[in-house]
Amino acid sequence: MIQSMTGFGKGVLVANNKKLTAEIKSLNSKQMDLQVKVPLVYRELELELRNMVTKELGRGKVDVYVSSESIDSAGASQLNVEMLRSYKTQVENVSRELGLAEPSDWYSTLLRMPDVFKQDLNEAVAQEELDGVREVVRQALQATVEFRKQEGEKLSNFFKEKIAAIQQLLNDIDQYESTRTEKIKGRLIEQLEQLEKVDYDKNRLEQELIFYIEKLDITEEKIRLQNHLNYFIETLDCAERQGKKLGFICQEMGREINTTGSKSNHAEMQKIVVEMKDHLEQIKEQVLNVL
Repeated sequence: MIQSMTGFGKGVLVANNKKLTAEIKSLNSKQMDLQVKVPLVYRELELELRNMVTKELGRGKVDVYVSSESIDSAGASQLNVEMLRSYKTQVENVSRELGLAEPSDWYSTLLRMPDVFKQDLNEAVAQEELDGVREVVRQALQATVEFRKQEGEKLSNFFKEKIAAIQQLLNDIDQYESTRTEKIKGRLIEQLEQLEKVDYDKNRLEQELIFYIEKLDITEEKIRLQNHLNYFIETLDCAERQGKKLGFICQEMGREINTTGSKSNHAEMQKIVVEMKDHLEQIKEQVLNVL
């Protein structure tokens, strides 16, 4: 069953007196476009986490956020007073030099500055905590994959409806095939007979008409389009991570539909072709979301 590239997952657990949270958001993309944001104390895990996410999600625009929050007050972050003092001095200097008003709320201004909370980066992080980060990311990945599968099922049902609609339109073409060539032939002969004082070889005309009508034959296009429709459904049902292949099949379907339209030379058949194109464009739009 196919998966969508759209997904969201979250994991939460407690390790080493800290609440660890991981959130993953995924959207469609041609390749893997991955952003991983973790606290500085877990930076050593970033490459490992990137490999985990890439292996599990394949491709997409993926954002991973990991956060850590101390449960007890003893382990809570401490304000870096020296850093706050430095920021305040810098802001006051800029205000004087540029003639700008100083902030009306110093607290909210300074607390938004980077590194205003003390973090002892030299203190070794407990193995339990590192394992917790790995586990919480796994939880978020599992939730994201499950979300993707649910969205993939919706996409699969949508594709099957659209393929069935194109199939019905393809079947509807048959009712015009038997009369189409006779109408084309009759129209050409009628136009020729309207020309005054024109003598022509009827046998040669018949040969030319046969040659012209053979060029308008769409039997091969119909067979190839039927094969593409069948192949699309087979790919949809039997494999994962087939979004690019489904896109290629759509291109081939479009080629046969366009050729059918250019050869049809029949108003009703051209209307059918337009409807086919409409359904196919809707498929193409959604195929971009398939993993």
